[in-house]
Amino acid sequence: MSTSSPEAVKKLLENMQTDLRSLSMECKKKFPPVKEAAESGIVKIKTIAARNTDILAALKENSSEVVQPFLMGCGTKEPKITQLCLAAIQRLMSHEVVSEAAAGNIINMLWQLMENGLEELKLLQTVLVLLTTNTVVHDEVLSKAIVLCFRLHFTKDNITNNTAAATVRQVVTVVFERMVAEDERFKGIVEQPPPVQGNTNRRSVSTLRPSAKDAYMLFQDLCQLVNADAPYWLVGMTEMTRTFGLELLESVLNDFPGVFLQHQEFSFLLKERVCPLVIKLFSPNIKFRQGSTSAACPAPVEKPYFPICMRLLRVVSVLIKHFYSLLVTECEIFLSLLVKFLDGEKPQWLRAVAVESVHRLCVQPHLLRSFCQSYDMKQHSTKVFRDIVNALGSFIQSLFIVPNAGNVAAINAPAGGSGTGPQGSVPGGPGAGGSSGSLSTQAAFEYRGTWIPLLPVSVQGSAKATYLEMLDKVEPPSIPEGYAMSVAFSALLDLVRGITSMIERELSAEDQSAAEFRETHPDQEWEPPTGAHLVWEEMVSACWCGLLAALSLLLDASTDETATENILKAELTMASLCGRLGLVTPRDAFITAICKASLPPHYALTVLTTNANSISSKAYSIQGQNVQIISPSSESHQQVVAVGQPLSAQPQGTVVLTAKNIQCMRTLLNLAHCHGAVLGSSWQLVLATLQHLVWILGLKPAVGGALKPGRAVEGPSTVLTTAVMTDLPVISNILSRLFESSQYLDDVSLHHLINALCSLSLEAMEMAYGNNKEPSLFAVAKLLETGLVNMDRIEILWRPLTGHLLEVCQHPNARMREWGAEALTSLIKAGLAYKHDPPLSQNQRLQLLLLNPLKELSNVLHADIRQKQLESVLQILQSQGDGLGPGWPLVLGVIGAIRNDQGESLIRTAFQCLQLVVTDFLPTMPCTCLQIVVEVAGSFGLQNQELNISLTSIGLLWNISDYFFQRGEVITQELEREEEALQKQAQERGETLNRPFHPAPPFDCLWLCLYAKLGELCVDPRPAVRKSAGQTLFSTIAAHGTLLQQPTWHIVVWKVLFHLLDCVRTSSTTADKEKIESGGGNILIHHSRDTAEKQWAETWVLTLAGVARIFNTRRYLLQQLGDFFEAWEVLLNHIQSAALSKNNEVSLAALKSFQEILQIVTPVKDSDRAGDALAAMGVPPVLIDPLSASGPGRPLVRSDSLVERLTRYNGAEMQAPPPGEESALEDSALWWSAWNTWYKTGTESTRPPTGPTEKLSFIPSQPYLTALIQIFPALYQHIKANFSMEDLKKLGVILHGAVSVPISSDASPFILPSYTEAVLTSLQEAVLTALDVLQKAICVGPDSLQVMYPAIFEQLLRFVEFSCKPPTYGRVETKHVANAKYNQAEWVALNYVPFAERSLEVVVDLYHKTACHKAVINEKVLQNIIKTLRMPLGLKYSCPSESTWKLAVSSLLKALSIGLPVARQHASSGKFHTMWPELANAFEDFLFTKSTPPDNLSIQEFQKNEAIDVEVVQLISTEILPFANFIPKDFVGQIMAMLNRGSIHSQSPSFTEAEIDVRMREEFSKVCFETLLQFSFSNKVSTPQEGYISRMALSVLLKRSQDVLRRYVDDERLSGRCPLPRQQVTEIIFVLKAISTLMDSLKKTQPENVDSNTWAQVIALYPTLVECITCSSSEVSSALKEALGPFKDFMQPPISRVQNGES
Repeated sequence: MSTSSPEAVKKLLENMQTDLRSLSMECKKKFPPVKEAAESGIVKIKTIAARNTDILAALKENSSEVVQPFLMGCGTKEPKITQLCLAAIQRLMSHEVVSEAAAGNIINMLWQLMENGLEELKLLQTVLVLLTTNTVVHDEVLSKAIVLCFRLHFTKDNITNNTAAATVRQVVTVVFERMVAEDERFKGIVEQPPPVQGNTNRRSVSTLRPSAKDAYMLFQDLCQLVNADAPYWLVGMTEMTRTFGLELLESVLNDFPGVFLQHQEFSFLLKERVCPLVIKLFSPNIKFRQGSTSAACPAPVEKPYFPICMRLLRVVSVLIKHFYSLLVTECEIFLSLLVKFLDGEKPQWLRAVAVESVHRLCVQPHLLRSFCQSYDMKQHSTKVFRDIVNALGSFIQSLFIVPNAGNVAAINAPAGGSGTGPQGSVPGGPGAGGSSGSLSTQAAFEYRGTWIPLLPVSVQGSAKATYLEMLDKVEPPSIPEGYAMSVAFSALLDLVRGITSMIERELSAEDQSAAEFRETHPDQEWEPPTGAHLVWEEMVSACWCGLLAALSLLLDASTDETATENILKAELTMASLCGRLGLVTPRDAFITAICKASLPPHYALTVLTTNANSISSKAYSIQGQNVQIISPSSESHQQVVAVGQPLSAQPQGTVVLTAKNIQCMRTLLNLAHCHGAVLGSSWQLVLATLQHLVWILGLKPAVGGALKPGRAVEGPSTVLTTAVMTDLPVISNILSRLFESSQYLDDVSLHHLINALCSLSLEAMEMAYGNNKEPSLFAVAKLLETGLVNMDRIEILWRPLTGHLLEVCQHPNARMREWGAEALTSLIKAGLAYKHDPPLSQNQRLQLLLLNPLKELSNVLHADIRQKQLESVLQILQSQGDGLGPGWPLVLGVIGAIRNDQGESLIRTAFQCLQLVVTDFLPTMPCTCLQIVVEVAGSFGLQNQELNISLTSIGLLWNISDYFFQRGEVITQELEREEEALQKQAQERGETLNRPFHPAPPFDCLWLCLYAKLGELCVDPRPAVRKSAGQTLFSTIAAHGTLLQQPTWHIVVWKVLFHLLDCVRTSSTTADKEKIESGGGNILIHHSRDTAEKQWAETWVLTLAGVARIFNTRRYLLQQLGDFFEAWEVLLNHIQSAALSKNNEVSLAALKSFQEILQIVTPVKDSDRAGDALAAMGVPPVLIDPLSASGPGRPLVRSDSLVERLTRYNGAEMQAPPPGEESALEDSALWWSAWNTWYKTGTESTRPPTGPTEKLSFIPSQPYLTALIQIFPALYQHIKANFSMEDLKKLGVILHGAVSVPISSDASPFILPSYTEAVLTSLQEAVLTALDVLQKAICVGPDSLQVMYPAIFEQLLRFVEFSCKPPTYGRVETKHVANAKYNQAEWVALNYVPFAERSLEVVVDLYHKTACHKAVINEKVLQNIIKTLRMPLGLKYSCPSESTWKLAVSSLLKALSIGLPVARQHASSGKFHTMWPELANAFEDFLFTKSTPPDNLSIQEFQKNEAIDVEVVQLISTEILPFANFIPKDFVGQIMAMLNRGSIHSQSPSFTEAEIDVRMREEFSKVCFETLLQFSFSNKVSTPQEGYISRMALSVLLKRSQDVLRRYVDDERLSGRCPLPRQQVTEIIFVLKAISTLMDSLKKTQPENVDSNTWAQVIALYPTLVECITCSSSEVSSALKEALGPFKDFMQPPISRVQNGES
């Protein structure tokens, strides 16, 4: 309810009346005048109420009267009445119904009461109500009221004093509030200020309005009072204290700064009165020095007085805070004083309050900026701002260094923990080593034994003072230990926080405006206002040294995590600010401080020490006191959380990391993370430190460069507590994020970062030289991380980054290298995988830039690096293979940069890459790279580390050739386009285009490169590689050769094929014959490959076969090349040298090739047999797939004639032959060339060795000879037209030689038939075939050829002789196959029997056809046949094979049956004279052979053989004897003698009795007898001589029989019972049989043919025969019976006997 509402007014009236009534009641007795006045007052009030509508106004008008009764009541000095009256007066006042006059009266009345010392509290209340409720009290009245309050302040009563003080304060405030209200009312009314007069001591107040005037007078008097001068306005003051005055001054200045700033009068007071006053009052404090003994001595007069000093400082704070702009000079003085008060010589309390005051300044950054602008930046001015900061720094240092009263307890306390601290020598203060447990948890600073607790003094950013507020204390309070330190610490932190946040805000605002400016004026440059920057820079420059000194010391001394955190934050924000402002030295200094704090004490880190020296060498002088930048002490008692290895070249044992180090490390990470952009060159410091910390903590780089906790290599030197273990992942994470955030740095900062990492890495590399300590991989890992996150602008940092990593890759320390490579390859892979803009496919330069380091890695010799390089190539191919484009040459270069010394795993990896390229990427790469692919694949073939790779790479070359074949058109077009471009360039430069195989078109060159590569591989030292390469080379040429243009073939033949043949021939002939021991491990080498020579043989075979095949399949194409004949000759020469090589395999294969180029298809059965035989010997047949003539070739344009080409290639001028004869001419030359080769080869290979057998060098094998001979028939077909007798002789020599060659014993089981089979070897068959071909050709040929028949017979007959007399081969000893146990003899003669027999059959056949030919007759062929057959016939049973003599007989019979008629026919010519004796000898040798039949001959066999003998005799009886008149006499005589001999039973002594009758050749004897008798007793006997021969023969026969019989009878008698010897019995039986045969013969012959003498002899036998009857042997008896039987025919003499007798 407001005081003016009707109800309030009504209430007021009622209350007033009640008060007056009460007053009148009280005064009724003692003070009647008062009573009356009261009653009249009641009436007066009623009247006013009745008359006026505005009662309050009326009341105010009449207030003097209304108040009067109450004033009078007060005058009674009666407590009760006075109280009542004062209450009533207050009620009136509160309703504002007191006029100015009334107020004056009231004040006067109160004054009286005051002077009488009555109702002091009520008085104060009343004054307060009066002054606060209205503004009626002015001027003197006001001053009187104020004085009244002051006086009450100095009463004896404490309560009164305090109340009065409060009232004074309120009143003073009210006075100034009125002025402020007055100013508000007059706001906007512009007054003409009066002219200012000269600067008088008291300025005229006439210009001020009333309330202002009051305020002015009041303030002026307060100054007077404090200065102990008489007041001008406050008349009646009796006493006053300075402390109270200062408090009032402070409150006015603090609460009403506007008044002083807006009114010059007040400003003047401030300058002229307040400041000098303050300075004057400060003087005792300034002069005072606290001596060393002053604590004990009586105080000197001018001792500082705490209450005043403290209040002065409060005033100063206010002055500086609010009126700094007015009082620039004065503030300079104040601040300097303030700084002085921090001095160590000042009393402790003074320093404390000074520090509190400084703290108040420190929370006002704008003020600090003003200081800096006004003082530090002006010439010849005190550097106030710098001094403040430095003073704080020195102050903090002094607290540690000078032991003051607060610390005495700590220092003098018994050093209980001295032995237990980390360094036993340091006396431990409280908390050292945990000896005083209760204190050890308290936050504190500790430095070199001084321990200062850290007290919570104020909230951050507000300077809440403790001692500046102790207005009631008169004595200096005792300052708790650590208080000053705590305040100073807060002040420092607030200072840093304020300055940095202010400058940062302004910087941000500037950045924003710059951004806006750029948006609106894109074409103009933004120019920042320089003034602000200068101020900021000056501020930082002024304060950084002091800050750094203080903060470093505090950081070192801090034992509390929060405090440490705050210090680090301050250092960090300063560093960042310096960085933003571009102040390098301070930035680096702060960073160095953090770095040092992160590392263990005394840790040798050169980067930091050099930097710190430059800073610490500047000592900053602050008013004669030096601030030293104190280096950290190692004695802080911190919790140790990690022990690790220092990262330095010399091992120094272990180092210790404390929790604080880790905390600092996190700050460092934070700094780098959040402020990386401003670090610039100090990245080096930061990273070096982080590297060392990471090392000590044992973090090791993992994939992508992130660091993960890992074990140190050197063993368990790293010890981590669980506290730090949980931190490690966080630290590691922050570390990674730090480098990830590098993507937000600008280019320059990024370069700083990279450079720093590189130089760090260089140091690490230096350190890792020459020892095998684990290197620090921090820098490398972080280079990788940085590169990975900055892929979008990788170009700007790629060169320094990769250049350095390449150096790392060459480092001798394996771990270091490994990471260098890991980093480099990861970057390259990431770079290629990154989605650049524009993409790599359109940015060729960038792609090559990215790939280049990969190529550079090839120069590194370390295998592990190459391994890494190749693995990454593999990954790049797998992921980005399709997009490599122009990068292919680089990638292929890397894959191909292999050397044999690199070890097989490297080569294997590289090869995987190549395989991937060939299988997947040939179509995507530029065609110009295909040649590189060929080169690379070839180089893998040639490496000798891993055989399988060499072989597989040859397979790849085949795949590549296939690809060329399929994509021929595309490749050709692209290559030709490229070629044109190159040609143009070359022409512009005036050079010639230089590439291999130049004149050939580019696509052909590609093929030639491929062939050349394969050719190199064909002469590789390893047999398997040669074999594979050879097969591939010939297969590709065969399969794809059609793509080549004709001139290119010339290069292929001469430069590729013949070159290859030459190399292979040379290598083969010089190859080592030493036996190769079985390959490593379990690989067994077959004996056919166990010398280098044998292995080369296989290559030679393959190559020759391949070339021959090409000549064969591409004949039509090659013949169009001008020098085909030369090529043919060269090829034949190669074939010949191979065929004559001393290696069966090569020589045989050479013949196969010979056959092939002659286009002879070998008969299947022979080749099979040869192949089987070879396989059995362990020589694998040469396998080359039959190649089909290739597909659609290019049309061959025959642009020039043969002659032109011959001329071109030979440089010879030739006469052109007629067109038709070209091919024929060429052909016959080719064939004769081939014949010469064949002849040379045959002669050489079959010529028997001449030297002694020990030196036996080489004997050709059967399959070889077979093949050689098999070539002849086909060859002959082409040369028979000119085949001469001379040639035939040559052929004969070769055939004979070939058949004579023995066979080696180990091969004989496979080639020789078992002895019983009459089978020819293939060689023998071939020989006969050759002769057969010849004789057939002669047969159908012209007569002139027939002169060759005898030569053929001669050759065949020589072969027939082999049956009994095998040929010799030089002096080689051979064993006969029948008795050669295979291992006894080195060489085994073949079984020539079947061959000889077949030859014999051929002879007979041929003779059958040609017996009548003139040449055959003239050359005595039949005689030769007989002569040749004599040998087997004579040997008979002694022949190597019994079939031989049987065949010989039958052949002889056949030949004679044909030849004898011819011989008779030509008897007269004498051409057969010499034949007859030969024939007789042949019969004789055969029928009466010297050889005995074998013991095991069966009876049937014997009978068969006898039948043969009989046949011969029959031939004599039918073909010869009947024609005796055509036959020479001696011949007939020989025959007769022979028959005679045959008719006498010859016998062998060894027959068993049972067989005896069979074995006696009874039948033969019979036939001989019969023939003999037939011709002896025939009537046709032409000459007496013949008959005589017969008669002679008979009588001899009979006489002999008679003798035998007689002897037998005699012996039989003598022997008695004993049987006679076997031979005798046999003989008698034979004689008996002969007799019976003779009887038979006689019976058959005409009687007139038998001589009478003969009869007499026959009859004379009879008695002798009869005598034998007594014999005991049954055999003899049966024979006797047969002999006696025929005698019955002679029992009566014939009638003619007498006549005969008579005649």
